[in-house]
Amino acid sequence: MARVLFVAPRPSSFIALDRALLAERHEVIDLYGDRPQRNPRALGRAVRRADVVFGWWAHLHTLEPFTLARPLGTPTALIVGGFDVANLPEISYGSQRGGWRTIVSRWVMRRADVLATNAHYSARELERNVGIPADRVTVIHHGVPDPFGADPVPDPDRLALTIGNVDTVNLERKGLRPFVAAAALLPDVRFEVVGRQLDGAADALRALAGPNVALTGFLAQDALEARLRRAAVYVQPSQHEGFGVSVAEAMLAGAIPVVTPAGALPEVVGDTGVVVASAAAEPLAAGIADALAAGPERRRAARERVLREFSVDARRRGLLDLVDRALRSR
Repeated sequence: MARVLFVAPRPSSFIALDRALLAERHEVIDLYGDRPQRNPRALGRAVRRADVVFGWWAHLHTLEPFTLARPLGTPTALIVGGFDVANLPEISYGSQRGGWRTIVSRWVMRRADVLATNAHYSARELERNVGIPADRVTVIHHGVPDPFGADPVPDPDRLALTIGNVDTVNLERKGLRPFVAAAALLPDVRFEVVGRQLDGAADALRALAGPNVALTGFLAQDALEARLRRAAVYVQPSQHEGFGVSVAEAMLAGAIPVVTPAGALPEVVGDTGVVVASAAAEPLAAGIADALAAGPERRRAARERVLREFSVDARRRGLLDLVDRALRSR
């Protein structure tokens, strides 16, 4: 058993899963927060007492722990992928666009003794945007728990779902605007946007939406799972994704994924989904119509792909091996 200082901005579902998997073997001490710690002396003691500093994402919250770890002799393991390795100036997204975020993220990544990403796409992006060779990076796909435990329902609703916070950035980055625009081309299909409404973006979507579109707001987990179970199609028309956990969760429920070729989305859906050429309304609507025509075999194949390729057991093995390699690095 090692003492793992677990550094992350917040315990989102997939971060909480990683913490729980590490805690099966190791003593895990949480260090959550978006910003640097206010008490550097206490942080120094925590880093010195740890056997490994384990970080999620290269940003301000990992800057101080990883900077302190090297002179204190504490090995480090880091998972990156998403905003911290991206460079998309056209949508003002990514730490690698220059400025202080680039400096901070590269400083943290280059101090990691072992480095991992959640997708092969992110490993290539890391090499392209940061200059860290892909052979220095371990790909450990997300593990996606299965709350359904059964084959998809044979007669799903003509319902297309997308999940994401409804804010100005996600109108384009997550493709919420083209998703709603596509609904006008499929008036006999119900479209639902599930997620917290954080700013005036919801009003912009309502102004665009027809009668077959609903903005549900946040849904509790039970209600969300019930919605996924009934949906025929899950849509993720993003301009960047480091993985796409919501896509995989929907596939477990049996929804056919319709995605753009952005980031790791094709890596997640494989040949079980529909990859559209762009997030424009017309190709998106055509992709959704294709997915609606899918039979139960294809929905079962989507579910089985996630069970096979993105299991919690595989994630557990990958994370524990990452910590073991960090311990051996010093």
